[in-house]
Amino acid sequence: MKTIHINTPVNQNQLKDLQAGDKVLISGTIYTARDAAHKRIIHALENNNPLPFDLTNQIIYYCGPTPAREEFPIGSAGPTTSTRMDEYTPTLLDKGVKLLIGKGERSEQVIASLRKNNAYYLIAIGGAGAYYASTILSSKLIAWPDLGAEAVYQLEVKDFICFVSNQM
Repeated sequence: MKTIHINTPVNQNQLKDLQAGDKVLISGTIYTARDAAHKRIIHALENNNPLPFDLTNQIIYYCGPTPAREEFPIGSAGPTTSTRMDEYTPTLLDKGVKLLIGKGERSEQVIASLRKNNAYYLIAIGGAGAYYASTILSSKLIAWPDLGAEAVYQLEVKDFICFVSNQM
């Protein structure tokens, strides 16, 4: 197992050496999105409406952060189960998303789409929401505040730790 440092925006050169089990430390911008936000992103794509962020070379973290506590940019920010996003994932990968972060297994359809798009699924540690919050330097709500914790947030992170899935 090796440690790979990725600075956003992601480029294919940063991803070329990733292997199952590698530890990845991400610094830069990532976006949160859970199933309700994914549904709205797909709807926007289908209707040629603007997206809250450019999908090209981006990282999506399956997370529903809790409200920020005093003097902190965010509350707990642990990963959510990834399978709820499986029906939307191939479309997002086709549109340029390169890294997905969550917990749990992925469907065969998602695994095939990851391979097709030279993208990767990274595992975040379940139950480590407080730790992940400590790696978040800033948090900004950028789309669909009516979704509450499932709204889209832009996070600036430093050494956000995850691991390359062994499902590839």
